[in-house]
Amino acid sequence: MAAVRRSKFLHKCVASPTGKDSASVIFIHGSGDTGQGVRAWVKEVSVPDLAFPHIRVVYPTALARPYTPMQGVLSNVWFDCYKISRDCLEHLGEVTAGVPKYRMIIGGFSMGGAMALHLACRYHRDVAGVFALSSFLNKDCSISGKGGSHWAVEERAGAGSPLPELLQGHGPGDELVFRKWGEETMALLKKAGMTTTFHSFPGLQHQLFRPEIELLRSWILTKLLPDSLDASGQ
Repeated sequence: MAAVRRSKFLHKCVASPTGKDSASVIFIHGSGDTGQGVRAWVKEVSVPDLAFPHIRVVYPTALARPYTPMQGVLSNVWFDCYKISRDCLEHLGEVTAGVPKYRMIIGGFSMGGAMALHLACRYHRDVAGVFALSSFLNKDCSISGKGGSHWAVEERAGAGSPLPELLQGHGPGDELVFRKWGEETMALLKKAGMTTTFHSFPGLQHQLFRPEIELLRSWILTKLLPDSLDASGQ
């Protein structure tokens, strides 16, 4: 079942069919959406549902703030930016969950995917994986220079530390977040040392897509968060 939960800072829509969770997936919505909204969208396009007996799927909602691309109108966004472009600046926030990081996946759609990449690359590099659907990282201050996501990945790879696996999905018909931006993000993070997989879906525009959610579900279950744990608890 899915329930709406209020915390001190964020509303959260949580899908936990059994309540017996050994892992978590955090699915971050795009600009102007809500956790409930992206949860409903996922249910609409996916069969079976993106729900698991052993995984809690959390859909947080960003706080409303003035959003410059909408002329300063309040909108549920994770950070502000001057425009929707790979060349502009952005401001970062943070989402956390109360499970061991090696049993956590962070990901999202559009702005939510960008937020997930920042969280996984800069602050939570020991999570199991990260996914970014129709998303990208800005090429300037967000990922270049000391302290940026790209630098953080290179630093960890250079030290021989594990890095989260990255799954990306994009459509060639996306006219808001161009596929090229996603491909450039993939190439940059792969060069920095991440294991990356990029899937292009013919006919996909800036939207969620049933084959994409099916791929995500399979990736979560078969590669990163299986139902059973070994004797060490991993």
